[in-house]
Amino acid sequence: MSDWDQHLAREVARYEDGEARRPDDPDARQRQLTRMGNAAGGAGLALLMAGRGAEASEWLHRAAERYRESIVDAPSGSWGRPIGAMKALVLSGDWPSAEDAASWALELGASEAESPIGQYAAALALLVLGRDHDAVIHADTIRTHPEFPHDVGDALAFIAAQDVVGYTYAVEDVLESFETREEYLEEIPVADTVVVLQALAERRGFVVELSSPLLPEQSEGA
Repeated sequence: MSDWDQHLAREVARYEDGEARRPDDPDARQRQLTRMGNAAGGAGLALLMAGRGAEASEWLHRAAERYRESIVDAPSGSWGRPIGAMKALVLSGDWPSAEDAASWALELGASEAESPIGQYAAALALLVLGRDHDAVIHADTIRTHPEFPHDVGDALAFIAAQDVVGYTYAVEDVLESFETREEYLEEIPVADTVVVLQALAERRGFVVELSSPLLPEQSEGA
């Protein structure tokens, strides 16, 4: 088995275990659904890295579904769920569904959120929807916030402004932050945020040539 096959098998097992043990308690259920969303997203990333795009899309859609399902009983301010759904659908290449998830994030009140993670959800949603002028406001907020990675905020702001030079430096910094970290979501060594940023940039007619073992082959030099 390749490393990606091993990652895939582990994530599928985690997802199936969660599916078999959905609790009745609302709080326990929303947490279980989030874990299932994470596992499905991990499976999707492993498949994406293995070059199995169609199968990756199925699992990434499954991740988005579980994140949306989990929000019903989630605590207020659980912005990781809509962010996870948007990122999964952008990674799948399904822009209509990603736009639907972005609209959902805004309906949940992301634009009015005070937390940096909520502001991130708003900036990401607005960029997915092509509302670049509005996205700048939220990106500028998080890029200077001490509790948020400024390089990600910079990249979002430069995408919205279609500043290719600024975006180049920012996305390279984001990639470096992934390459120098020791822990990854679901133990999947993939720079998923970089892939999402590159997809958003490409929709605006520019993309930075990047090469890294943390990026799927099709995103290198895209």
